[in-house]
Amino acid sequence: MRLELVTIVVDAYDPAIEFFVGVLGFELVEDSPSFTSVGRRVKRWVVVRPPGAQTGILLAQADGERQVAGVGEQAAGRVGFFLRVEDFDAAFRRLVEHGVVIEGSPRVEEYGRIVVFRDIAGNRWDLLGPRQEAAKNGETPSRTGGPAA
Repeated sequence: MRLELVTIVVDAYDPAIEFFVGVLGFELVEDSPSFTSVGRRVKRWVVVRPPGAQTGILLAQADGERQVAGVGEQAAGRVGFFLRVEDFDAAFRRLVEHGVVIEGSPRVEEYGRIVVFRDIAGNRWDLLGPRQEAAKNGETPSRTGGPAA
């Protein structure tokens, strides 16, 4: 058993693809024409995923008032997504260079370096460095629990 996909509702496909592929460095796995299950309206089946990952993200363009209202609120204001990277500094620099919204400053926790950022839809993510990175840099971890929630 494995989790194959999770959905992120976005305003529009192309800017979302640019964010996940161009900014975060994900792979575009699929971008195919499709239809909604109710009403048979035209849509696209767009899947992205981090290199080497099995679980992908289905980017779903908001369709209707309820979905439009939900853009950026996948986890009701909590951090809902956790992106573990091998090189925290490079990943953080890439976010900053692309003007991604960063909440606070990077900090060190027992589980690695961490900073909260927002995706193109406004959802909150934890960018997590390797667990050993904090020790390697001689930084003292705080004891505040797990990644942001």
